[in-house]
Amino acid sequence: MEFLYEYGLFFAKTITFVLAFAAIIALIASSAMKQGSKKGELEITDISEQLHDIEHEMNHHLLNKEQLKEKEKQEKKQAKEKEKADKAAAKKQADGDDLAHEPKLFVIDFKGSIDAKEVSSLREEITAILLVATDKDEVLVRLESGGGMAHCYGLAASQLERIRQAKIPLTVSVDKVAASGGYMMACVADKILSAPFAILGSIGVIAQIPNFNKILKKNDVEFEQLTAGKYKRTLTMFGENTDEGREKFVEEIEEMHDLFKAHVSENRPQLDIEKVATGETWSGKKAIDVGLVDVVTTSDDYLCQASKTSKVIAIKYATKKGLAEKFSKAASLSAESFLGKLWQNNRIFPS
Repeated sequence: MEFLYEYGLFFAKTITFVLAFAAIIALIASSAMKQGSKKGELEITDISEQLHDIEHEMNHHLLNKEQLKEKEKQEKKQAKEKEKADKAAAKKQADGDDLAHEPKLFVIDFKGSIDAKEVSSLREEITAILLVATDKDEVLVRLESGGGMAHCYGLAASQLERIRQAKIPLTVSVDKVAASGGYMMACVADKILSAPFAILGSIGVIAQIPNFNKILKKNDVEFEQLTAGKYKRTLTMFGENTDEGREKFVEEIEEMHDLFKAHVSENRPQLDIEKVATGETWSGKKAIDVGLVDVVTTSDDYLCQASKTSKVIAIKYATKKGLAEKFSKAASLSAESFLGKLWQNNRIFPS
């Protein structure tokens, strides 16, 4: 009897574990199905309202009672005037008067990785803007990227081209860096803004690959690679590279560089392309001298000024992340935090 009791208890525990595991799998599958039906959604933020709230909060702390009372009186008067103007504009717009359109500044953030995977969100944001924007509006892209794969950033630049083709003014603001592929995107804009110490340029192409052929030979390891087409593989990591392969590889790099220069010249014809297409970078203060940027200022200053005459709205397409992606991101952030602490403590990396 004791054996049967222990066996029954073990069997019950096993069934409980299996059912719990099945429930977790079902939950994950259900979550994945929901994500499959809706990959992401637009997040719209009224920056004008945020700036107004900040101004109101500062005034509340800095002004005395009499000043606050006078300020509130002015704001009420302005609110009534705006309400009256909005009604008149709405009536004119209903009558087909385009001049009644309230100008809007649509803000997009693009922080690019090496493969510019963020372009999937960028295309959604631009599509949403193009559905409602007119030539009286403006799009500001706050861009940050050190570059990456040419074909990926070429697609990202093409997305910005859609705004230009729609005859909507496009401004790109660089607070930190827009180099290589980043500048490939930035140069599409009608106007480029740069913070004083931002990094711009790097109009060049780089490719590097390690070769382990000597190590393989030293350890009596043979490597075979079969291709169809003379230049299907010019350089390889494990085979023995040839001068002919190297020459072809350099030829392909030069061809990509020519395409890059042509793209920049087409969008900023005032540039001396041979002077700036050397792979060098410039700070914002120097970049304006060589024609890479138009205005030295930060995106914050630009938004504050624009909010006085336009309604400023931020558009973000947020994608739904799966459980595996969330765990991966958490692990990545932990690793970055760990390396950051080591950097601060000077335990690794040269200064």
